[in-house]
Amino acid sequence: MSSNWTAAAMVFIGLFMIGGVFSFLKQGMKVGAVVLGIGAALAITAGVMWW
Repeated sequence: MSSNWTAAAMVFIGLFMIGGVFSFLKQGMKVGAVVLGIGAALAITAGVMWW
């Protein structure tokens, strides 16, 4: 049961980071947006695979 909570938390963190990507792009920080996008993809992938 605890692994499902961890997986859900990872997906939530990934979605939160996607919001940060849009914020960084809005501010013109393209390198930060790319780094955050990669982190978001990794977090969502980890959450899906953990489930």
